[in-house]
This record gives sequence, structure tokens and C-alpha cells, in this order.
Amino acid sequence: MAMKIVVMLSLLVVVAMAIPEAKAQLGILNDLLGSANIQGTVLCTLNLKDNVDDNGDGAPAFSNAQVQLMCGGKVLSNATTNGAGKFSMKMDSVDSLVYDLSSMLNGCNLMVPTPLSDCNSNLPSVGSLISTLRFLGITNSVANITPSGFHFVPS
Repeated sequence: MAMKIVVMLSLLVVVAMAIPEAKAQLGILNDLLGSANIQGTVLCTLNLKDNVDDNGDGAPAFSNAQVQLMCGGKVLSNATTNGAGKFSMKMDSVDSLVYDLSSMLNGCNLMVPTPLSDCNSNLPSVGSLISTLRFLGITNSVANITPSGFHFVPS
């Protein structure tokens, strides 16, 4: 019985020593994804760059549009824009167990499946707006992420 306890304790020590090394390899940013905020603005236009249309004439806000965080073909989170076209998604520690910060920034996109014709009947009724993600920085241990710029993808 005593031998089993010694072996069990030895294994626990080995595992405990391996955890910090694995965390160091992932990097400090991955530890911060226990809390992340993805926020931005969706405008009612076909071509957005940094949430402003190319002409700079101030496209109207796309209110009540669904915004989805798509990772590996799955919806990980979603939000709805307010009257000013703004949205915010809070990511908690459960979500971060599935995707670390690097994976999220490189393997996820924001998608707006709500048809553009919902905000302007002259715009297409099929297709969606898509944006990659951009890391802005860290505030109070929260990773801040924003769209890099939406563009229209016809379906």
C-alpha cells in the first residue's frame, strides 16, 4: 500500500512539473483568453474596411443584424447589433477551452448572415458580410478583439 502511495505521489510531481512548461510554450496571451471581448460596428454597405466604407461618406449603421463568431465551421458565439450598428461578444473561460487566442485570431471569422437588403432594399438579399479578427490589446486582463474589416461574399 505504501508503495502505491509513493508511486502515485511521484506521478503527481511529474505532472505538476510539466504544467508550467506547457503553459510557457503556449505563451502568456493564451492565459488571458479566459476573458475576451469582441466588439465592432456593422455598416449597411457592400464593402467595408475598418468598419468604414471606402468612399468615407458614412454608410448608415446596420441595426438588428446578427453577428456570429465562426470557428471551424461552427458558431462559437453570436450577438445582435444595436441601433448604431454596434455589437459586443463576451468570451468566457468555457469558450477559451475550445480556442486559444492564436487559434481564434487565425482560424475564426465574424459573419453577418442577416441579408443586406434588411437595411437597404437596393442591396443584395443573398450573401453575407465576413471579417477576419484583429487583436487590439489587453485591458484589465481582457483580450480586446475587433473585426479587421467586413466585406461582402455572395452566396
